Amino acid sequence: MMENEEIKEEKIIEKKAKKDIEAYVNIYTSFNNTIVHATDLSGKTIAKVTGGMTTKQSRLKANPTVAMFISKRISESLKENHVSHIYIRIRAKTGNPAPGPGASAIIKSLTREGFKIISITDITRVPRGGPKKKGGRRGRRV
Repeated sequence: MMENEEIKEEKIIEKKAKKDIEAYVNIYTSFNNTIVHATDLSGKTIAKVTGGMTTKQSRLKANPTVAMFISKRISESLKENHVSHIYIRIRAKTGNPAPGPGASAIIKSLTREGFKIISITDITRVPRGGPKKKGGRRGRRV
């Protein structure tokens, strides 16, 4: 009897020893395409899925419905690697005020899949000045 109890206690301890693995999910959304790239904290790629990998029509690559299919494929690969907590980084095209239509759909479907979202960060690049505007020194004369 004592041996069976000791074996049960060891199994319980082994189950509790599992650790929650964290990962980054980088979402790039423009108005033409959606790219999702999942990496671990060191930067090693876990999965990368784009709009073109999930749909045949070019016009639908930035669609929120296609974004849901993208996140479903990403979540499958994250679950295979035992990831339960994610950091989300959203990036839009440089100079755009808002990300494309697929970003919010991806976040919603990832939460429905059961992932705990630790933070959502916007890493869109902002132009600071940029190249010289056309029109010359005195501007466009009307």
